[in-house]
Amino acid sequence: MNKPTFEAIHRSDYQLPDYLVESIDLLFRLGEQHTRVIARSRMHRNTDVTNNKKDLVLYGEKLELVRVSVDGEEIDSGRMVLTDTQLQIIDVPDTFELEVITDINPEANTSLSGLYLSSSIFCTQCEAEGFRRITYYPDRPDVLARFTTRIEADRKKYPVLLSNGNLEEEGQLDDGFHFAQWRDPFPKPSYLFALVGGDLVAEQDVFTTRSGRQVDLFIYTEPRNQGTCGHAMKSLKKSMQWDEEVFGLEYDLDRFMIVAVDDFNMGAMENKGLNIFNSKYVLASPETATDQDYLNIEGVIAHEYFHNWTGNRVTCRDWFQLSLKEGLTVFRDQEFSADMNSRAVQRIKDVRVLRQYQFREDEGPMAHPVRPDTYMEINNFYTVTVYNKGAEVVRMIHTLIGDEYFRKGMDLYFERHDGQAVTCDDFVAAMADSSGRDLTQFKRWYSQAGTPVVQMSQSWSESGEFTLTLRQHTPETPGQVEKRPFHIPVLVGFLDPQGSDMVEALDTEFEKRENSLLLELTENEQSFKFSGLHSRPVVSLLRSFSAPVKIKYERNLQNTTLQMASDSDLFNRWDASFSLSQSIITDLVDQDVTEDKLVIDAAYVEAAKSLLRSDAGDDALTALALQLPEEAYLALSLDNVDPDRLHHVRT
Repeated sequence: MNKPTFEAIHRSDYQLPDYLVESIDLLFRLGEQHTRVIARSRMHRNTDVTNNKKDLVLYGEKLELVRVSVDGEEIDSGRMVLTDTQLQIIDVPDTFELEVITDINPEANTSLSGLYLSSSIFCTQCEAEGFRRITYYPDRPDVLARFTTRIEADRKKYPVLLSNGNLEEEGQLDDGFHFAQWRDPFPKPSYLFALVGGDLVAEQDVFTTRSGRQVDLFIYTEPRNQGTCGHAMKSLKKSMQWDEEVFGLEYDLDRFMIVAVDDFNMGAMENKGLNIFNSKYVLASPETATDQDYLNIEGVIAHEYFHNWTGNRVTCRDWFQLSLKEGLTVFRDQEFSADMNSRAVQRIKDVRVLRQYQFREDEGPMAHPVRPDTYMEINNFYTVTVYNKGAEVVRMIHTLIGDEYFRKGMDLYFERHDGQAVTCDDFVAAMADSSGRDLTQFKRWYSQAGTPVVQMSQSWSESGEFTLTLRQHTPETPGQVEKRPFHIPVLVGFLDPQGSDMVEALDTEFEKRENSLLLELTENEQSFKFSGLHSRPVVSLLRSFSAPVKIKYERNLQNTTLQMASDSDLFNRWDASFSLSQSIITDLVDQDVTEDKLVIDAAYVEAAKSLLRSDAGDDALTALALQLPEEAYLALSLDNVDPDRLHHVRT
């Protein structure tokens, strides 16, 4: 048996599409083993392309081609070339209507890409390249079209028929079938197409937008799961309100629909107006769901809803730009979760994902930039680097330019690019133009792989001058040996011996952010000088984890316990507790004493008591700060691991 071969795709090879699609009308006649698809597309030659090819190339896989016609004239085999992955039609006019009729077998589609059958429910997954398993089409994200979809199916087996957009018409047919016709007025790429057909029940609600429009909300499940969508519906309405209040983004269709499917393999998918979810991110009941289940549902519902603007209304030019939609939307869902719950706890959870998974990815053979330059298979790049590090890149822009200019940048981004397929560079340009900041060097975060290591040293003079020196270095990664310095925002605070912030009293050139200073590390080594301090400060470095970097500096017990007990930056308070408990446990593991002689340092105990007495008013943070590192994490810092001893010391 021959194994499939993959050809490398390079970002530098991008070319504009030769033909564009104005609109497409789809007709589905659903059958488990045999579904007929008729696609009628109004197409025209792309006038932005020089030396435009006369031939039309369409993508298609696992399809049975029935007929192709251009302007009503059937294309014979002499005018087309058909392969396993493409259909080439020779010499098409500048403007034309293309009709493609295909047959597919949803029941046999075990790839769960395209149209498939899941527990007697017809369902689609078209991101990244699943639409080509439905019909022959220019299946690429920079081809946007308005979709109208008519679905016909057995009305007893499949009483609910859904697709993108607004419901235009539905009715009965003579042969035991019925139909529903949907129209999406907003141009979208084919990866956002969706279809669902099945025996489903809906929980319904209504959301009124800030402009007074009424949006009907539906969450569809199988009948046996009825009554378990209440939390998901509340999360959806909170997401819609938050997006209006924070980013001024209002929902644009007459209805918003969610479908929960047990066998959905992508977790969740943001198809325009018809989000499809794996059931675990929708269904919850107090009898079986944990607190974390409820938080996960809230966050994932928000993420997919937020894609309506960051991903759907403005989408990606090509799949190398995946972080344009995913990194930005992860940032937005993290901010939503922070506003809905504890901001400090949310930030800690986000950073733990980075440190545990993304940093390791940067250290391994699969290290890649946030915006890769090449891939063999795009589905392999739905990674923590593209998503979570991509979100950190957006967060750093937010840190550098501040709330006001970030919101202006978002407004400018949508003003310029609504209805377009664009690049990460376009997003950064909107932020730079709105704020007046030069972000040229900053864009290295999109092109360079690896986690920078920032080393800190300090000096203090009796005259009250304090010097903070930062050095950055990024280890080599596959294909990138030489690394240029990143533009790293470093939020820093100074604590006096009692743990109080000293920044407010400083007369300094650096921008103040509440109790912190914003330093910008742009060279391999920089020194920052501060004067007017009445005592040597304890440095609270990288507050709120202002950049996805590793910090190297000498921690001493006195300063770390002071931060743990008193740091006004709650992330750094947790980080001090985490690092100190890690150090204590690993030291005790290495000590050659019996377990009954193990002694925990009194300074740590006192700092823990201070945490419990803290006036931060965040019980979830206190619980998290006192939570010990997991044994698997602790084992990474030990040269020789004795699992039994590690377990007993930790407990």
